[in-house]
Amino acid sequence: MILEATQATGISGEQVITAARYLGAGLSIGLGAIGAGAGEGVAAGIACQAIARNPEQYGTIFRTMIIGMAIAESTTIYALVISILLLFVVK
Repeated sequence: MILEATQATGISGEQVITAARYLGAGLSIGLGAIGAGAGEGVAAGIACQAIARNPEQYGTIFRTMIIGMAIAESTTIYALVISILLLFVVK
């Protein structure tokens, strides 16, 4: 169905693939960044609450929060890699 519609409008298959690459790259990094940002915000908020309740455990809570944020941020880096692959490798 899409193929007939693109042929009727004069859009080539290569143009459809290029548009899909750009759309996929944008969605990949956009959704990846939203997920990591929300996760890191929740982690920081909960860590602040935990430190307020138990200040003598600051070092342990902070260290655990930083490790968790680094792991959450790695998903954004994976999304960035996928976006770069879609933009520059997929033809």
